[in-house]
Amino acid sequence: MSGKERYALPVISHRPQTTNSATLTITIRHLTHHIKAVLFDLDGTLLDTVDDLADSMNAALATLGYPTHPVESYKHFVGNGLSILSRRVLPQGLDTDEHLVSRCSDLMLSEYELRWSNKTRLYPGISELLTELQLRNLVLNILSNKPHAPTKKAVDHFLSSWPFRHVDGAKPGVPRKPDPTAATAIARQCGISSSDFLYLGDTNTDMETAISAA
Repeated sequence: MSGKERYALPVISHRPQTTNSATLTITIRHLTHHIKAVLFDLDGTLLDTVDDLADSMNAALATLGYPTHPVESYKHFVGNGLSILSRRVLPQGLDTDEHLVSRCSDLMLSEYELRWSNKTRLYPGISELLTELQLRNLVLNILSNKPHAPTKKAVDHFLSSWPFRHVDGAKPGVPRKPDPTAATAIARQCGISSSDFLYLGDTNTDMETAISAA
C-alpha cells in the first residue's frame, strides 16, 4: 500500500457517530483516483462486534472463575487475534500460562458460536460506502485477525450484498497482522499491486500492516 493510502485508515473508527454517508462519499472521491482495490479489516471497521466479543469472553472468564471486564475495555483488548485477547483479559501473572491461555481461547470460541450475531451490526454509513466502492469497480477484500471460520460466517451473514473477492481470517501457519504476509498474498491473488490497494482499518495493527505491505 502506498504512503498516501495509509492515511485513509481513520475513515472508519470505533466512533461511527462521527462519520456519515456524506462524509464517506466525499472521502471516497478523493481516495479512489489511484486505487484499484480495497482491503478492509472486519471487526471495528465494517462490523460493530465488540458487544458480542465481550459477552463471549466474559462468559469464558466466568466459567474459569476469573473477573470479567466492561465492554468498553474490549475496544482496547481486541485486534491482535484470539490468543493475545485471552492474554489481555486474564489476571496478571496468569497470562503466561500457555495451557490456560489455550483453554480460555477455546471457551471463548465456544461461547462466541452461541452469540456471534446477537448484537453485531454494520456501522452507520457502511452500506453506502461499500455500494459506492462497488459502483467504482474497486475490488473488495477483507482480512481479519479473527479466526477464519467465524470471519467467513460473519461476512456471509452481514455482508453478502457486496462482492468480496477474498475474505480471510486467521489461519494456522499464516502470520497475523501486522505481519504483511496475508495482505500481500491477497494482492497477488487479485493480480493487483499492493501500491494500488487502499487499506481501511481501525487500529494501530491495521496501520502497521498497511505500512509493512507498502
